[in-house]
Amino acid sequence: MRKILITGGAGFIASSLADTLVKDPKNFVVIVDNLLTGKKANLPSTEYTNWKFIRCDVNKMEDIQAVMVSYSFDYVFHYAAVVGVQRTLNAPILVLDDIDGIKNILSLCKNTGVKRIFYASSSEVYGETVRFPQDEFNTPLNSRLPYAVVKNAGEAFCRSFQQEYDLDYTIFRFFNTYGPKQSTDFVMSKFLRMAINNEPITIYGDGLQSRTFCYIDDNIESSLNAFQNHSHVNDVLNIGSDVETTVLELAQTIIRLTESNSKIVHLPPLKEGDMRRRLPNADKMKTLLGRPQITLEEGILKLLAYKQLV
Repeated sequence: MRKILITGGAGFIASSLADTLVKDPKNFVVIVDNLLTGKKANLPSTEYTNWKFIRCDVNKMEDIQAVMVSYSFDYVFHYAAVVGVQRTLNAPILVLDDIDGIKNILSLCKNTGVKRIFYASSSEVYGETVRFPQDEFNTPLNSRLPYAVVKNAGEAFCRSFQQEYDLDYTIFRFFNTYGPKQSTDFVMSKFLRMAINNEPITIYGDGLQSRTFCYIDDNIESSLNAFQNHSHVNDVLNIGSDVETTVLELAQTIIRLTESNSKIVHLPPLKEGDMRRRLPNADKMKTLLGRPQITLEEGILKLLAYKQLV
């Protein structure tokens, strides 16, 4: 049986990963989370018995050491992090504490025989780039925001531990991902909730800032294919859609699909953190997926089928 640790496992993407991993009886999954932003309601169904939740702060060595020494994991998915643009801007010291978490996890992986660590990085490491699409190795990483700096530092730690201790890694740079269980302070879930309730949809600035939107199923399937197939070892992968959509177009699409009476209201631009463009080179991800990505409209309609949005 494969023993797998997921940190931050009560969060949106990590809990969706756990949902899939526990369906395989060959896996035993331990989920740790300090519940700062994660929720117990996100944990896998109790119909599966091959998982365990432990409330734990990976940034505290005494917390996570006891877990990792007890179980001697084969694989670790390190997804724990302070997330959300506004939250990370408001609490930069809290964000910087996450550097302790990656150091703790990597040190314990090295000392407990972990075969490979999968690290959740972010598109934010690219910053306000002028080169598109954003390529894993040729696009400069130039963001100065604390969240992005920490993610970039985490990537550097992964590479350094591989060089020094032969600890294998795979780095996922997640672009905007949406789906069930995403918290309401992210753009997709926020716009949907506003539209369903016929409330004004508020957009920062002119709304022409672009993003790409990846449905959670594509994120999880491509990530797990890299895991299951033992591919992209010691590599970096963009995980996201490569179809560019402006925030204004997103709002208009959601209003149309929900048949909402919501009006679009423009607010002053954010002072920082709202990058003008995001567009990944998703070639590696699409090869892993082996099928067309779920379109924006398909994904929104899937999301609308979940009752918690009403």
